[in-house]
Amino acid sequence: MRKYILPLVALGLLVFAVYQVSYSQQKLPPLKPPVAPAQTPFSKTVAGASLVEPQTENISVGSALPGVVTRVLVKVGQPVKEGEPLFELDDRPLKAELKLREANLAAAEAQLAKQESLPRPEELPASEARVSEARANLAGQEDQLRRTRLLINRRVAAEEDLVKLEMGFQASREQLRRAEADHALLKAGAWEPDKVIARASVEQMKAQFTQTRIELERLVVRALVDGEVLQVNVRPGEFVGAPPGQALVVLGSVHQLHVRVDIDEHDIPRFEPGTPAWAMVRGHPSRKYPLRFVRVEPYVIPKKSLTGDNTERVDTRVLQVIYALDEESEATALSSWPRVYVGQQLDVFIESREKR
Repeated sequence: MRKYILPLVALGLLVFAVYQVSYSQQKLPPLKPPVAPAQTPFSKTVAGASLVEPQTENISVGSALPGVVTRVLVKVGQPVKEGEPLFELDDRPLKAELKLREANLAAAEAQLAKQESLPRPEELPASEARVSEARANLAGQEDQLRRTRLLINRRVAAEEDLVKLEMGFQASREQLRRAEADHALLKAGAWEPDKVIARASVEQMKAQFTQTRIELERLVVRALVDGEVLQVNVRPGEFVGAPPGQALVVLGSVHQLHVRVDIDEHDIPRFEPGTPAWAMVRGHPSRKYPLRFVRVEPYVIPKKSLTGDNTERVDTRVLQVIYALDEESEATALSSWPRVYVGQQLDVFIESREKR
């Protein structure tokens, strides 16, 4: 029996090997895909991948000034109007600077008002009195000089007295001239160049005050268009730079959705603007959305998103064409059809006159 055991085992293994080979070579029945791929409704077509975007495109809102976020005033999905605040930055340093600018402006305006109000009515009587005093002093010196000359002619007074009185008379005359000049200068008011300097100082302070106020207003980041908040990437307490490293808030007008279609550069000669086009949702190709032609962006750009096709090259360039989902299909999409979201990929087929 021992001499038959080994051949029997070898024969059994041979039969098992033959069975395994024949079983593995059997063709499996074809499997249907879970979701049927999208099919073109046209006999001649140009196909392209596309992204859904708002009518205004995606608006990445940032901060013009760096700072710490104190409040975020919007949420994702919230509709906003033009001028509505989105978030605020810490404004305490600029508020303090604004008070300083306001005080400097008030001081400059007071200095200008002082220059323009000269001369003060209270200063004129005192100046006139100084002129009268100098005139009286000059008259007294002149009388003494006349008397002394008479005495000298009679040889009663000395020559040195006459010299002293003449010098005193000249000094009194110069004092009167100075008092009259000071009085005329006082009545003339402020010098015009001084007024110009004061006005320029006021304008400079106003400009600094306005600059600080504008910077304070810029700490409140507002929406510049009507739309809907698509993303909020900022939280209270975070520091944001200028420019920020990412889009802090993304806005877009979703009342009319657009579809940005990438047409391969090899299909550009067969593309005709204005021909009928349909979009199909990936994962639900039975739902078709008619598209309305909007515009062609004539600058051919490198392709950014790859489909995974083995014939696709990284250096492929594409022409971007913008279509709009018509209002009827969009309303249907929001009710019974699957909703189309911003950033969603669609398969687009455009009718062409030439076969591929």
